[in-house]
Amino acid sequence: MGKTITEKILAKSAKKETVVPSENVWLNVDLLMTHDVCGPPTIQIWKDEFGDKAKVWDKNKVAIFPDHYIYTKDEHAKRNVDILRNFAKEHNLPYYFDVGTTRYKGVCHVALAEEGFNIPGTVMFGTDSHTCTSGAFGLFSTGVGNTDAAFILGTGKIWEKVPESIKFTFDSEMPAYLTAKDLILKILGELTTDGATYCALEFDGEAISSMEMYERMTLTNMAIEVGAMNGIIAPDEKTKEFLHKIKTVEYEEFFSDTDANYLSQHNFNVDELEPLVAKPHSPDNTDTVKNVQGTKITKCYIGSCTGGKISDYKFAAQILFDRKVKTPTFIIPSTTNVAEQMEAETYKGKTLTDIFSDAGCSMAPPSCAACLGGPIDTTGRSVDNDVVISTTNRNFPGRMGSKKSEVFLASPLTVAASAINGVITDPREFLT
Repeated sequence: MGKTITEKILAKSAKKETVVPSENVWLNVDLLMTHDVCGPPTIQIWKDEFGDKAKVWDKNKVAIFPDHYIYTKDEHAKRNVDILRNFAKEHNLPYYFDVGTTRYKGVCHVALAEEGFNIPGTVMFGTDSHTCTSGAFGLFSTGVGNTDAAFILGTGKIWEKVPESIKFTFDSEMPAYLTAKDLILKILGELTTDGATYCALEFDGEAISSMEMYERMTLTNMAIEVGAMNGIIAPDEKTKEFLHKIKTVEYEEFFSDTDANYLSQHNFNVDELEPLVAKPHSPDNTDTVKNVQGTKITKCYIGSCTGGKISDYKFAAQILFDRKVKTPTFIIPSTTNVAEQMEAETYKGKTLTDIFSDAGCSMAPPSCAACLGGPIDTTGRSVDNDVVISTTNRNFPGRMGSKKSEVFLASPLTVAASAINGVITDPREFLT
Protein backbone atom coordinates (compact mmCIF):
# COMPACT_ATOMS: atom_id res chain seq x y z
CA MET A 1 0.00 0.00 0.00
CA GLY A 2 1.33 3.44 -0.96
CA LYS A 3 1.84 6.40 1.37
CA THR A 4 0.43 9.94 1.50
CA ILE A 5 2.62 13.02 1.40
CA THR A 6 1.95 13.65 5.11
CA GLU A 7 2.98 10.11 6.08
CA LYS A 8 6.19 10.36 4.05
CA ILE A 9 7.22 13.67 5.63
CA LEU A 10 6.53 12.41 9.15
CA ALA A 11 8.49 9.22 8.47
CA LYS A 12 11.47 11.32 7.41
CA SER A 13 11.17 13.49 10.53
CA ALA A 14 10.90 10.43 12.78
CA LYS A 15 13.89 8.81 11.02
CA LYS A 16 11.77 5.79 10.15
CA GLU A 17 11.40 4.01 6.85
CA THR A 18 7.64 4.30 7.04
CA VAL A 19 4.84 5.31 9.42
CA VAL A 20 1.14 4.43 9.53
CA PRO A 21 -1.91 6.38 10.72
CA SER A 22 -2.48 6.26 14.52
CA GLU A 23 1.17 5.32 15.12
CA ASN A 24 2.88 7.47 17.76
CA VAL A 25 6.32 8.75 16.81
CA TRP A 26 8.99 11.14 18.04
CA LEU A 27 9.35 13.93 15.49
CA ASN A 28 12.46 16.04 15.02
CA VAL A 29 11.16 19.58 14.55
CA ASP A 30 12.61 21.78 11.80
CA LEU A 31 11.01 25.03 12.97
CA LEU A 32 9.14 26.32 16.01
CA MET A 33 7.12 29.51 15.52
CA THR A 34 5.49 31.65 18.17
CA HIS A 35 4.04 35.16 18.59
CA ASP A 36 3.00 37.74 21.17
CA VAL A 37 -0.13 35.90 22.37
CA CYS A 38 1.32 32.45 23.10
CA GLY A 39 5.04 33.20 23.16
CA PRO A 40 5.20 34.56 26.73
CA PRO A 41 3.43 31.59 28.39
CA THR A 42 5.51 29.18 26.29
CA ILE A 43 8.68 30.89 27.51
CA GLN A 44 7.51 30.77 31.13
CA ILE A 45 6.67 27.05 30.96
CA TRP A 46 10.05 26.40 29.32
CA LYS A 47 11.83 28.23 32.15
CA ASP A 48 9.81 26.42 34.80
CA GLU A 49 10.53 22.98 33.34
CA PHE A 50 14.09 23.38 32.03
CA GLY A 51 15.47 25.88 34.55
CA ASP A 52 16.66 29.48 34.41
CA LYS A 53 19.97 28.46 32.84
CA ALA A 54 18.41 26.41 30.05
CA LYS A 55 19.38 27.03 26.45
CA VAL A 56 17.13 27.00 23.40
CA TRP A 57 17.69 23.72 21.55
CA ASP A 58 18.58 25.47 18.28
CA LYS A 59 18.36 29.24 17.98
CA ASN A 60 18.28 28.97 14.17
CA LYS A 61 15.09 26.92 14.32
CA VAL A 62 12.96 29.38 16.30
CA ALA A 63 11.02 32.21 14.64
CA ILE A 64 9.12 34.81 16.68
CA PHE A 65 6.64 37.27 15.16
CA PRO A 66 4.83 39.91 17.25
CA ASP A 67 1.67 40.37 15.20
CA HIS A 68 -1.59 39.98 17.12
CA TYR A 69 -1.98 42.84 19.63
CA ILE A 70 0.67 45.36 18.66
CA TYR A 71 -0.88 48.66 17.48
CA THR A 72 -2.59 49.32 20.78
CA LYS A 73 -2.09 51.29 23.97
CA ASP A 74 -3.02 48.24 26.03
CA GLU A 75 -0.31 47.70 28.66
CA HIS A 76 -0.82 43.92 28.81
CA ALA A 77 -0.20 43.66 25.07
CA LYS A 78 2.94 45.79 25.32
CA ARG A 79 4.21 43.66 28.20
CA ASN A 80 3.90 40.53 26.05
CA VAL A 81 6.05 42.07 23.34
CA ASP A 82 8.60 43.14 25.95
CA ILE A 83 8.85 39.52 27.13
CA LEU A 84 9.53 38.34 23.58
CA ARG A 85 12.05 41.09 22.96
CA ASN A 86 13.98 40.32 26.14
CA PHE A 87 13.93 36.59 25.49
CA ALA A 88 15.22 37.00 21.94
CA LYS A 89 18.01 39.28 23.14
CA GLU A 90 19.00 37.01 26.02
CA HIS A 91 19.29 33.95 23.76
CA ASN A 92 20.60 35.79 20.71
CA LEU A 93 17.76 34.58 18.47
CA PRO A 94 18.32 35.68 14.86
CA TYR A 95 14.70 35.31 13.78
CA TYR A 96 12.90 37.73 16.07
CA PHE A 97 10.99 40.28 13.98
CA ASP A 98 10.36 43.15 16.36
CA VAL A 99 7.48 45.56 15.91
CA GLY A 100 8.55 49.18 15.57
CA THR A 101 11.70 48.26 13.66
CA THR A 102 12.62 47.68 10.03
CA ARG A 103 12.65 43.95 10.85
CA TYR A 104 8.92 43.89 11.56
CA LYS A 105 7.09 41.61 9.13
CA GLY A 106 3.45 41.34 10.18
CA VAL A 107 1.17 38.31 10.48
CA CYS A 108 3.26 35.23 11.18
CA HIS A 109 1.54 32.77 8.83
CA VAL A 110 2.06 34.91 5.74
CA ALA A 111 5.47 36.18 6.83
CA LEU A 112 6.70 32.60 7.24
CA ALA A 113 6.17 32.11 3.52
CA GLU A 114 7.71 35.41 2.49
CA GLU A 115 10.78 35.00 4.68
CA GLY A 116 11.64 31.52 3.40
CA PHE A 117 10.62 29.42 6.40
CA ASN A 118 8.14 27.31 4.40
CA ILE A 119 10.49 24.62 3.15
CA PRO A 120 8.94 21.60 1.40
CA GLY A 121 9.43 18.28 3.16
CA THR A 122 10.07 19.77 6.60
CA VAL A 123 8.12 19.74 9.88
CA MET A 124 6.93 22.98 11.48
CA PHE A 125 5.06 23.55 14.74
CA GLY A 126 3.63 26.83 15.95
CA THR A 127 1.74 28.15 18.95
CA ASP A 128 -1.19 29.11 16.76
CA SER A 129 -3.88 26.90 15.27
CA HIS A 130 -3.44 28.44 11.82
CA THR A 131 0.16 27.28 11.57
CA CYS A 132 -1.31 24.75 9.13
CA THR A 133 -1.19 27.59 6.56
CA SER A 134 2.40 26.67 5.67
CA GLY A 135 1.30 23.27 4.36
CA ALA A 136 0.53 24.96 1.03
CA PHE A 137 4.25 24.58 0.33
CA GLY A 138 4.34 20.79 0.73
CA LEU A 139 5.47 20.60 4.35
CA PHE A 140 3.86 19.32 7.53
CA SER A 141 2.79 22.25 9.71
CA THR A 142 0.41 22.34 12.63
CA GLY A 143 -0.40 24.22 15.80
CA VAL A 144 0.34 23.09 19.35
CA GLY A 145 -0.32 24.33 22.86
CA ASN A 146 2.14 26.25 25.00
CA THR A 147 3.30 23.19 26.95
CA ASP A 148 4.15 21.22 23.82
CA ALA A 149 5.87 24.28 22.36
CA ALA A 150 7.94 24.65 25.53
CA PHE A 151 9.06 21.03 25.21
CA ILE A 152 10.09 21.66 21.60
CA LEU A 153 11.92 24.82 22.66
CA GLY A 154 14.01 22.75 25.04
CA THR A 155 14.49 19.53 23.07
CA GLY A 156 13.60 20.05 19.40
CA LYS A 157 11.30 17.04 19.59
CA ILE A 158 7.63 16.25 20.02
CA TRP A 159 5.57 13.06 20.44
CA GLU A 160 2.79 12.94 17.85
CA LYS A 161 0.23 10.54 16.43
CA VAL A 162 0.33 10.12 12.65
CA PRO A 163 -2.96 11.42 11.19
CA GLU A 164 -5.18 9.74 8.63
CA SER A 165 -5.50 11.68 5.38
CA ILE A 166 -8.57 12.99 3.58
CA LYS A 167 -8.20 14.01 -0.05
CA PHE A 168 -10.10 16.83 -1.78
CA THR A 169 -9.91 17.13 -5.55
CA PHE A 170 -11.26 20.26 -7.27
CA ASP A 171 -11.67 19.74 -11.00
CA SER A 172 -12.03 22.27 -13.84
CA GLU A 173 -10.73 25.81 -14.20
CA MET A 174 -11.68 28.29 -11.47
CA PRO A 175 -14.47 30.67 -12.52
CA ALA A 176 -13.70 34.39 -12.09
CA TYR A 177 -16.30 34.70 -9.32
CA LEU A 178 -14.79 32.00 -7.07
CA THR A 179 -11.75 32.07 -4.80
CA ALA A 180 -10.04 29.57 -2.53
CA LYS A 181 -12.20 30.91 0.32
CA ASP A 182 -15.31 29.63 -1.44
CA LEU A 183 -13.72 26.20 -1.84
CA ILE A 184 -12.80 25.81 1.82
CA LEU A 185 -16.26 27.05 2.85
CA LYS A 186 -17.71 24.37 0.60
CA ILE A 187 -15.67 21.76 2.46
CA LEU A 188 -16.78 23.16 5.81
CA GLY A 189 -20.41 23.02 4.75
CA GLU A 190 -20.01 19.39 3.72
CA LEU A 191 -17.89 18.07 6.62
CA THR A 192 -18.66 20.56 9.48
CA THR A 193 -16.12 21.86 12.01
CA ASP A 194 -15.37 18.42 13.42
CA GLY A 195 -15.63 16.40 10.22
CA ALA A 196 -11.87 15.96 9.85
CA THR A 197 -10.74 15.88 13.45
CA TYR A 198 -7.01 15.08 13.72
CA CYS A 199 -6.76 14.34 9.99
CA ALA A 200 -4.50 15.65 7.25
CA LEU A 201 -6.40 17.48 4.52
CA GLU A 202 -4.75 17.03 1.13
CA PHE A 203 -5.81 19.25 -1.79
CA ASP A 204 -5.28 18.70 -5.51
CA GLY A 205 -6.93 19.01 -8.91
CA GLU A 206 -6.87 21.44 -11.82
CA ALA A 207 -8.41 24.27 -9.80
CA ILE A 208 -5.71 23.94 -7.13
CA SER A 209 -2.80 23.73 -9.55
CA SER A 210 -4.02 26.91 -11.26
CA MET A 211 -3.89 28.89 -8.01
CA GLU A 212 -0.97 31.06 -7.02
CA MET A 213 0.71 30.25 -3.72
CA TYR A 214 -1.07 32.89 -1.66
CA GLU A 215 -4.45 31.49 -2.73
CA ARG A 216 -3.39 27.96 -1.85
CA MET A 217 -2.52 29.24 1.62
CA THR A 218 -6.18 30.15 2.15
CA LEU A 219 -7.11 26.47 1.81
CA THR A 220 -4.47 25.11 4.16
CA ASN A 221 -5.02 28.01 6.57
CA MET A 222 -8.61 26.95 7.23
CA ALA A 223 -7.93 23.21 7.43
CA ILE A 224 -8.06 23.66 11.20
CA GLU A 225 -11.64 24.95 10.91
CA VAL A 226 -12.65 21.46 9.74
CA GLY A 227 -10.91 20.06 12.82
CA ALA A 228 -7.86 18.88 10.85
CA MET A 229 -4.33 18.55 12.17
CA ASN A 230 -2.80 19.91 8.96
CA GLY A 231 -3.55 20.91 5.41
CA ILE A 232 -1.13 20.13 2.62
CA ILE A 233 -0.60 20.64 -1.11
CA ALA A 234 2.16 18.86 -3.01
CA PRO A 235 4.85 21.16 -4.46
CA ASP A 236 4.78 21.96 -8.17
CA GLU A 237 6.25 24.50 -10.58
CA LYS A 238 4.43 27.40 -8.93
CA THR A 239 5.86 26.35 -5.58
CA LYS A 240 9.35 26.26 -7.10
CA GLU A 241 8.89 29.68 -8.71
CA PHE A 242 7.84 31.25 -5.42
CA LEU A 243 10.73 29.67 -3.54
CA HIS A 244 13.23 30.59 -6.27
CA LYS A 245 12.26 34.27 -5.99
CA ILE A 246 13.08 34.28 -2.28
CA LYS A 247 16.24 32.23 -2.88
CA THR A 248 15.09 29.00 -1.21
CA VAL A 249 16.77 26.35 -3.33
CA GLU A 250 17.55 23.36 -1.10
CA TYR A 251 14.63 21.18 -0.10
CA GLU A 252 13.19 17.70 -0.53
CA GLU A 253 9.88 17.17 -2.29
CA PHE A 254 7.37 14.51 -1.31
CA PHE A 255 4.28 13.33 -3.20
CA SER A 256 1.45 10.94 -2.39
CA ASP A 257 1.58 7.56 -4.08
CA THR A 258 -1.21 6.78 -6.53
CA ASP A 259 -2.27 3.86 -4.34
CA ALA A 260 -2.06 5.79 -1.05
CA ASN A 261 -4.74 4.98 1.49
CA TYR A 262 -7.17 7.77 2.47
CA LEU A 263 -9.84 7.87 5.13
CA SER A 264 -12.10 9.36 2.46
CA GLN A 265 -11.89 11.16 -0.88
CA HIS A 266 -14.07 14.02 -2.10
CA ASN A 267 -14.38 15.38 -5.62
CA PHE A 268 -15.84 18.72 -6.63
CA ASN A 269 -16.28 20.40 -9.99
CA VAL A 270 -15.72 24.12 -9.45
CA ASP A 271 -17.95 24.94 -12.43
CA GLU A 272 -20.85 23.74 -10.30
CA LEU A 273 -20.01 25.83 -7.21
CA GLU A 274 -21.32 29.26 -6.22
CA PRO A 275 -19.93 32.04 -4.01
CA LEU A 276 -20.50 31.09 -0.38
CA VAL A 277 -20.66 32.67 3.06
CA ALA A 278 -20.47 31.26 6.56
CA LYS A 279 -23.31 32.73 8.58
CA PRO A 280 -23.04 33.48 12.32
CA HIS A 281 -21.80 31.90 14.47
CA SER A 282 -19.75 29.06 12.98
CA PRO A 283 -17.51 28.59 9.93
CA ASP A 284 -19.56 25.55 8.90
CA ASN A 285 -22.89 27.43 8.92
CA THR A 286 -22.54 27.92 5.19
CA ASP A 287 -24.96 29.13 2.56
CA THR A 288 -24.80 30.58 -0.91
CA VAL A 289 -24.33 34.33 -1.12
CA LYS A 290 -27.44 34.37 -3.30
CA ASN A 291 -29.56 33.02 -0.45
CA VAL A 292 -28.48 35.71 2.04
CA GLN A 293 -28.18 38.54 -0.47
CA GLY A 294 -29.66 41.78 0.83
CA THR A 295 -28.68 41.24 4.47
CA LYS A 296 -27.75 44.68 5.81
CA ILE A 297 -24.20 45.03 7.11
CA THR A 298 -22.52 47.68 9.25
CA LYS A 299 -18.86 46.87 8.60
CA CYS A 300 -16.66 45.20 5.98
CA TYR A 301 -13.23 43.77 6.72
CA ILE A 302 -10.53 42.58 4.30
CA GLY A 303 -7.49 41.31 6.17
CA SER A 304 -5.96 38.55 8.34
CA CYS A 305 -3.74 35.56 7.55
CA THR A 306 -6.68 34.15 5.58
CA GLY A 307 -7.82 37.21 3.65
CA GLY A 308 -5.10 39.86 3.85
CA LYS A 309 -2.70 38.50 1.24
CA ILE A 310 -1.84 40.21 -2.04
CA SER A 311 -4.03 37.74 -3.93
CA ASP A 312 -7.01 38.79 -1.79
CA TYR A 313 -6.43 42.47 -2.53
CA LYS A 314 -6.12 41.82 -6.25
CA PHE A 315 -9.54 40.17 -6.11
CA ALA A 316 -11.07 43.04 -4.13
CA ALA A 317 -9.55 45.70 -6.40
CA GLN A 318 -11.38 44.28 -9.43
CA ILE A 319 -14.67 45.21 -7.80
CA LEU A 320 -13.74 48.35 -5.86
CA PHE A 321 -12.07 50.03 -8.85
CA ASP A 322 -13.74 53.41 -9.53
CA ARG A 323 -16.54 52.66 -7.07
CA LYS A 324 -17.36 53.95 -3.58
CA VAL A 325 -18.16 51.90 -0.50
CA LYS A 326 -21.43 52.47 1.34
CA THR A 327 -20.28 50.67 4.49
CA PRO A 328 -17.17 51.32 6.62
CA THR A 329 -14.57 49.05 5.05
CA PHE A 330 -11.24 48.16 6.62
CA ILE A 331 -8.19 47.15 4.58
CA ILE A 332 -5.45 45.65 6.78
CA PRO A 333 -2.63 43.89 4.88
CA SER A 334 -1.19 40.84 6.57
CA THR A 335 2.48 41.82 6.17
CA THR A 336 4.74 44.72 5.34
CA ASN A 337 5.61 42.93 2.13
CA VAL A 338 1.93 42.78 1.14
CA ALA A 339 1.58 46.49 1.92
CA GLU A 340 4.52 47.24 -0.37
CA GLN A 341 3.05 45.06 -3.11
CA MET A 342 -0.23 46.96 -2.83
CA GLU A 343 1.70 50.16 -3.54
CA ALA A 344 3.32 48.60 -6.62
CA GLU A 345 0.58 46.34 -8.00
CA THR A 346 -1.75 48.06 -10.46
CA TYR A 347 -5.19 47.35 -11.85
CA LYS A 348 -6.28 49.38 -14.88
CA GLY A 349 -3.47 51.85 -14.25
CA LYS A 350 -4.11 52.48 -10.54
CA THR A 351 -2.27 50.96 -7.60
CA LEU A 352 -4.29 48.76 -5.30
CA THR A 353 -3.63 51.20 -2.47
CA ASP A 354 -5.09 54.08 -4.50
CA ILE A 355 -8.08 51.98 -5.55
CA PHE A 356 -8.96 51.26 -1.93
CA SER A 357 -8.28 54.81 -0.77
CA ASP A 358 -10.35 56.32 -3.58
CA ALA A 359 -13.17 53.89 -2.77
CA GLY A 360 -13.32 55.29 0.77
CA CYS A 361 -11.77 52.35 2.61
CA SER A 362 -9.87 52.75 5.88
CA MET A 363 -6.28 51.54 5.66
CA ALA A 364 -4.25 50.32 8.65
CA PRO A 365 -0.72 48.98 9.25
CA PRO A 366 -0.07 45.24 8.79
CA SER A 367 -1.12 43.08 11.73
CA CYS A 368 -3.75 40.56 12.84
CA ALA A 369 -5.86 43.52 14.01
CA ALA A 370 -9.55 42.68 14.60
CA CYS A 371 -9.41 39.03 13.48
CA LEU A 372 -8.97 37.93 17.10
CA GLY A 373 -10.96 40.80 18.60
CA GLY A 374 -8.15 42.52 20.43
CA PRO A 375 -8.09 45.43 22.88
CA ILE A 376 -10.77 48.09 22.64
CA ASP A 377 -8.62 50.35 20.42
CA THR A 378 -8.00 47.65 17.78
CA THR A 379 -8.70 48.80 14.21
CA GLY A 380 -11.85 47.25 12.75
CA ARG A 381 -12.98 45.64 16.00
CA SER A 382 -16.70 44.87 16.11
CA VAL A 383 -19.01 46.59 18.59
CA ASP A 384 -22.46 45.69 19.89
CA ASN A 385 -25.02 45.05 17.14
CA ASP A 386 -22.43 45.16 14.36
CA VAL A 387 -23.10 42.93 11.35
CA VAL A 388 -19.71 42.34 9.76
CA ILE A 389 -18.76 40.59 6.54
CA SER A 390 -15.13 39.57 6.70
CA THR A 391 -12.38 37.64 4.93
CA THR A 392 -11.19 36.22 8.27
CA ASN A 393 -11.39 32.57 9.31
CA ARG A 394 -13.69 32.39 12.33
CA ASN A 395 -17.01 33.92 13.27
CA PHE A 396 -17.66 32.59 16.78
CA PRO A 397 -19.39 35.01 19.21
CA GLY A 398 -16.84 37.65 20.23
CA ARG A 399 -14.23 36.54 17.71
CA MET A 400 -13.90 40.00 16.15
CA GLY A 401 -14.79 41.95 19.30
CA SER A 402 -18.27 42.22 20.74
CA LYS A 403 -20.17 39.05 21.63
CA LYS A 404 -23.28 40.91 20.53
CA SER A 405 -22.09 41.32 16.96
CA GLU A 406 -22.58 38.99 14.01
CA VAL A 407 -19.86 37.99 11.55
CA PHE A 408 -20.31 36.54 8.08
CA LEU A 409 -17.22 34.94 6.52
CA ALA A 410 -16.74 35.37 2.78
CA SER A 411 -14.26 35.76 -0.05
CA PRO A 412 -12.62 39.13 -0.80
CA LEU A 413 -14.79 39.34 -3.93
CA THR A 414 -17.97 38.97 -1.89
CA VAL A 415 -16.80 41.38 0.83
CA ALA A 416 -15.88 44.02 -1.76
CA ALA A 417 -19.22 43.66 -3.57
CA SER A 418 -21.07 43.92 -0.25
CA ALA A 419 -19.10 47.04 0.71
CA ILE A 420 -20.34 48.83 -2.40
CA ASN A 421 -24.02 48.03 -1.86
CA GLY A 422 -24.11 48.14 1.94
CA VAL A 423 -25.77 44.72 1.97
CA ILE A 424 -24.42 41.22 1.34
CA THR A 425 -24.01 41.01 -2.42
CA ASP A 426 -23.13 38.28 -4.89
CA PRO A 427 -19.87 39.34 -6.58
CA ARG A 428 -21.21 38.15 -9.93
CA GLU A 429 -23.24 41.38 -9.97
CA PHE A 430 -19.98 43.24 -10.63
CA LEU A 431 -18.08 40.64 -12.64
CA THR A 432 -20.45 40.12 -15.57
